This record gives sequence, C-alpha cells and structure tokens, in this order.
Amino acid sequence: MKKTKYIFLIVSFLISFSCALYVTLLFFPMNSFSKSKQENSVLAKIQDGDIIFQTSESSQCEAVRIATRSKFSHCGIIFTVNGKQFVFEAVQPVKLTPLDKWIEHGKDGKYVVKRLKNATAVLDSKTLEKMKNYGNQFMGKQYDAYFEWTDTKIYCSELVWKIYKNSADIELCKLQELKDFNLADERVQKVLKERYGNAIPLQEKVVSPSNLSDSKLLITVLDNY
Repeated sequence: MKKTKYIFLIVSFLISFSCALYVTLLFFPMNSFSKSKQENSVLAKIQDGDIIFQTSESSQCEAVRIATRSKFSHCGIIFTVNGKQFVFEAVQPVKLTPLDKWIEHGKDGKYVVKRLKNATAVLDSKTLEKMKNYGNQFMGKQYDAYFEWTDTKIYCSELVWKIYKNSADIELCKLQELKDFNLADERVQKVLKERYGNAIPLQEKVVSPSNLSDSKLLITVLDNY
C-alpha cells in the first residue's frame, strides 16, 4: 500500500513538473534566455565615451545616408548614468536615451560601436565627467534640421564632435562644407529644397556620421551589420 502511495506521489510530481516546464518554455523559450544572455554579454563590452552609429528610417535620414555615401545616418555618444547605459543624442530634442531603446529605434536593430584607440589613457574619469558636463548645456535643445554650425540648435554628429573637441581637445575628423557631399541625387535635392528653398548654404561647415565613423582615431568595438 505504501509503495503504491509513493509511486502515485512520484508520478503526480513528474506530471506537475512536466506541465510547469511546458508552460515556462511556451511563454519563455530557451532561445529567449540565450538571446538575453548574449545581448547582455555584448552590451558589457561598451564603455563610457564610445560612439554608436545606426541607420535611422526617415526621409531626412535617407537623404543624409545618400549624401554621405554611407550606411550610417545617426549617431550618439554613450554615457553611463547611475550605473545605466544611455546614448546622448541630438534628436528632437537633445536627450539621453536608454541604450537598448536607442538600438531598437535603428533599422533592423543594427549598430556599430567605435572607440578611441587610446581611450584607456585619454578618457579617464575626469575627462568623461567634463564631457558629460559640457554635453549638459545642449540637453533639451532643439534638433538642427538646417545643419548650421552654431550652438543654438544642434544635430547628432555635431554634438558628438563638439563634445570630444571641447572636453577632451580631440578633433575626431576634419570638418567639411555642405558642397562636399553628394547633393545631386533627387532624394537629397528634395530635402534640400524643403529646407532651404533656393538658398542652399553650400559653404556651411558640417560633420556627418560617416565622417566620424571613418575617423582614423577610432577602432570598431562592436558591429552587427
């Protein structure tokens, strides 16, 4: 009798365990745990001051990509705040965006992370603090759709370039003029017409995400394109 009781209890336990396991796997597949662990491992490689690039989906971003002959149309700088990773970016308005949310906003979740070759020696805690403090003056400012080289409004690659230049005395790349880009494409012409009419400021100083990504001062840390 006792033996039958024990067998019944064991069978009941196994059935309950199997049901619980089935429900768990149904709602939380094993690959989701594996994917989450893999993503955390990847994000752990990112450091303060790294620059992150992506392809954004909008008519203006498409025009930027075409004009600069690059897959990148948006970028930001990674800052750790209260133990969490954010991307400081110039959108509408300038703000800190949680890193995972920023990645989701890009096309297909693709991104590239780059870092100063001598980051360990140059980007010490004091310099990083200066970078964050300098960047704070732009927090909440409007996005500069006209790509003017002023501090009144600001665009994404301009924000990154100025933070490095004015906080760490590092020019990540040479500035260009608007006329240096590929402006002949009709999609680019359409955006230029909407922005400037017939008065396109061809001599305006500009810096693009592709200028930054091509910087010889940077190395690639992560690339999932």
